[in-house]
Amino acid sequence: MDRIAIEARPDWQEQVEQWGLLYHDNRNEGRTAPDDYWNESAYYWFTADEVDILEAATNELHEMCLSAVQHVIDNRRYSELAIPARAIPFIERSWSTMQPSIYGRFDLAFDGVNPPKLLEYNADTPIALLEAAVVQWKWLEDRFPDSDQFNSIWEGLVEKWKQLRDDRVLAGAVVHFGHQDNVEEAMTVALLRDTAQEAGVPSEAMWMSEIGWDRDRKYFVDLHNHRMRTIFKLYPWEWILRDDFAPQLYESFGETQWIEPIWKMILSNKGILPILWELYPEHPNLLPAYADGPRDLAAWVEKPLLGREGGNIRIMDEASEASHDVGYGAEGFIYQERFPLPCFDGKYPVIGSWVIDGMSRGIGIRESASRITDELSSFVPHLFG
Repeated sequence: MDRIAIEARPDWQEQVEQWGLLYHDNRNEGRTAPDDYWNESAYYWFTADEVDILEAATNELHEMCLSAVQHVIDNRRYSELAIPARAIPFIERSWSTMQPSIYGRFDLAFDGVNPPKLLEYNADTPIALLEAAVVQWKWLEDRFPDSDQFNSIWEGLVEKWKQLRDDRVLAGAVVHFGHQDNVEEAMTVALLRDTAQEAGVPSEAMWMSEIGWDRDRKYFVDLHNHRMRTIFKLYPWEWILRDDFAPQLYESFGETQWIEPIWKMILSNKGILPILWELYPEHPNLLPAYADGPRDLAAWVEKPLLGREGGNIRIMDEASEASHDVGYGAEGFIYQERFPLPCFDGKYPVIGSWVIDGMSRGIGIRESASRITDELSSFVPHLFG
């Protein structure tokens, strides 16, 4: 594994915008970053053996996570994950009926020497999908057409939608895609809709705030007042359950198919990290993690149970560091051993390893001058060979 400096394409902005990456310049409400969000002034290089290691670790971690879901349900450990009591029967129902899941992203620390280490699992609403599945692949075709990239994310999504269609798993003839009113989520949903369309699955997109409720028939409706049977929501479950229409969600639960399913609440929660360490102690792809404090850890990272984009994270070691406060942490924190990220040219990379339909399908890399990956961390392409 290495980081290779390279001249960016002179028209790189136009190139990435052509493939939908409209949010490439890293402007964020007055906060600044040393590099653009899309940074092709370097790329990461892996050996084929290192790619095999990442793929195997991702597949094993996914199987361990599914076992951890069953453990949480069997032993009713929901309180450790701050899951509302009212949601529990719906989680158990969605798990027992194996409501379909499309994708997820493991965030891994990897230096090419030690085994990959799980930092967290973005199992509910992972983003950076467009840049991982499409934009870095187009960069590879343009700059290194004879090289390869660990990336069959698009193909995996198409295959999954085809399987759902062919097996008649989808409850609705049309999949409604809901997201917030911002460019990144809109383009993520556009990619997912494109893969669904390629698989022959019709879809419509709308903002989450545009979802309506038919009081008489007691089901969700779209802007055309059509019933919504299958809803893909790029919107966290913990937010949904706090929204005004949560009672309607519970009321219509058996009549509406939600993707990602509500059982993903168990995995999209950093409280799963101590449970995984308890179930698989000393596993080479896990870091020691605890819910009741750092215990005997010499250096650790404090993470909120429910948090996003690196918010409210503290690294506690000889060079302590904290991310910006965005209000996460009300539900509690976990304490995970601090694993030293590799540093290349002053940048700390984290590997986002994508799981599509339960299988490792590729990676994307975010890097930062800080040891905490946040919304201003750059996406850098990769290749292997």
